[in-house]
Amino acid sequence: MNKEPTAQTPIKVLIVDDHVMVRRGLISLLETYPDLKYVAEASDGEAAVLMYEHSKPDVVLMDLMMPHMDGVAATQKIRERYPNAKIVALTSFATDELVQRALQAGVLGYLLKNATAEELAKAIRNAHDGKRVLASEAADVLVHAMHKEPVPGDDLTEREREVLALMVEGLNNGEIAERLFLSVSTIKFHVSAILSKMAVTNRIEAVALAVQHGIVSKPNPKSARMH
Repeated sequence: MNKEPTAQTPIKVLIVDDHVMVRRGLISLLETYPDLKYVAEASDGEAAVLMYEHSKPDVVLMDLMMPHMDGVAATQKIRERYPNAKIVALTSFATDELVQRALQAGVLGYLLKNATAEELAKAIRNAHDGKRVLASEAADVLVHAMHKEPVPGDDLTEREREVLALMVEGLNNGEIAERLFLSVSTIKFHVSAILSKMAVTNRIEAVALAVQHGIVSKPNPKSARMH
């Protein structure tokens, strides 16, 4: 069990970044705080997983955009083996997709590289204590995602989208089965899944919703039945 950081037991930090100058700068920063201690570094995700096992850090500063294995994948692998691992993403980007992927992978913090030295030190201490720290840009993404209305059909599989597109064309189950070289029972299964995921009760509602929300394009009336 980790002890509270003191002058004798500082928080051990693993630095992961593919740019050597960034790693040097972070090491120099950590050296200015007596309760923080650099113990190892890695230049990509694969090396990060190995160095985590070797150095057993208290907190990881993880860049997200790296070659070979990115920071999200490295976070997932580390946390699969060490569920209590405490990882802070430190990156230059805060796109919706990247923030959500990182949080889903299990990072405790998400900071941008323009953070001040004190913000970074605070994030490391908070992560060590199991507290989440998010840059304002990352927090905005999270709030937006929480309030975002789900798009009908957003969770359809590629095959279900193919079936739905043919439903929009007006094909019945037998015709869809023939077009996709599948059995009718398989098509019935896909149609049932489509209705369930789109929260509708029949094919007509599914087709109307698909066209309304642009899940699939509405076919040209002259060509809809030409197959």
